[in-house]
Amino acid sequence: MPASDTLPGSAGAARGRGKYWWLRWVVIAVAVIVLAVEIALVRDQLAKAWKSLLSANWVWLIAAVVAAMASMHSFAQIQRTLLRSAGVRVHQWRSEAAFYAGNALSTTLPGGPVLSATFLYRQQRLWGATPLVASWQLVMSGVLQVIGLALLGLGGAFLLGASKNPLSLIFSVGGFVALILLAQAVATRPELIDGIGARVLTWFNSVRGKDADTGLAKWREILSQLEAVQLGRRDLGAAFGWSLFNWVADVACLLFACYATGWHPSIAGVTVAYAAARAVGSIPLMPGGLLVVEAVLVPGLVSSGMSLAAAISAMLIYRLISWIFISAIGWVVFFFMFRTEQQIDPDAPPPGNGAEPAPRTDD
Repeated sequence: MPASDTLPGSAGAARGRGKYWWLRWVVIAVAVIVLAVEIALVRDQLAKAWKSLLSANWVWLIAAVVAAMASMHSFAQIQRTLLRSAGVRVHQWRSEAAFYAGNALSTTLPGGPVLSATFLYRQQRLWGATPLVASWQLVMSGVLQVIGLALLGLGGAFLLGASKNPLSLIFSVGGFVALILLAQAVATRPELIDGIGARVLTWFNSVRGKDADTGLAKWREILSQLEAVQLGRRDLGAAFGWSLFNWVADVACLLFACYATGWHPSIAGVTVAYAAARAVGSIPLMPGGLLVVEAVLVPGLVSSGMSLAAAISAMLIYRLISWIFISAIGWVVFFFMFRTEQQIDPDAPPPGNGAEPAPRTDD
C-alpha cells in the first residue's frame, strides 16, 4: 500500500491521542506504585484490622459502613446545593461519583488534596459551571466543612465539661453564624463590595503608577458572574446542614466501630477524639493522615472510656471502613468513569461553533 494511503489515518490517530497521550499512563503507573507502597506500609495494620473484623459484631460493622457512605453522600449534597444556587444542575449519581473519585485521590496519593481539588474543579467545569462559580463552590464548601468540624469539636468539649464558661461556646457559635451570613451576603449581593474593591484597586494602581481604572472592568466582570449565584438562606441552611451531617455521620462510623468491639464509650469523648484526629489529619504530612490520625485517635478513645486494646481495634476497624473501603470504591469509580475524561478540555468550544462552552456531561 502506498505511503500516502496511510498518512491521513496515522495523522488522525495522532491528533486523536494528543501530544501528551502517554502522560495519562505515566500518572496511572505512578498511582499504582504509590498505592502498592502504601499497602506494604500498612500491611501489619490491615492484618490486625482483619482479625478485629472477624471477632467484631457484624451488626455494628454494617452500621459503620452505612454511616461512612452516608458521610460521602453528604459531600455530594453540599456540592449540588451550592451549584444549584448558581444555576448549575448536576445529577445525584454524577456528583457522588465525582466525590468518591476525588476522595480516593485526596486520601491515597502524595499531594492528594491538591489533585482532588483540581479534579473536582474540572468536573464542575464539564457540568457547565464557570471558572468563578466552580472556584466559589470549592471555597464555600471548604468553609462550611471547617465550621461544621469546629462546631462538632466545641459541642463535644462542651458536653464533656471542658468549657467552664458556656458563654464561650455561645460566642463561638455566634461568630460562625456571622461568618456564614457574611458569605451569603457576598454571594447574593456582590454590589456590597463593589465600592470597596474599586477603592482598593484605585489605591493599588496609584502605587504601581497606572491609571486609576486599570483592572476595574475585570473586577466588575467577576462581580457580575457572582450575581448568577442566588444563595438564599434556605440553600445556605441546607448546605450547612449537609456539611454538619457529614461530620456527624463520620463520628457515627467511629462510634459504631467502637460498639463493634463490645465497648460503649462516651459519645462526647468519641466526638472530641474524632475532631482532634481530623484536625491533625488535615495537615498533609502523609496520605490519608496515615500514622498521624492513629496516634491522636487511640489516646482519645482511651480517654473516652475504652481499654487500650479495644481502642486500637476500634481505630483499625474505623480506618479500614472509612479510609481503605471508601478509597477502594473511589478508585474503582475513577477508573471506570473518569479515566478517559482526561482527554476532554472543559474550556474547548464544541466543533463548528466557538461561541458556546463545552456541553455539560451530567445527563
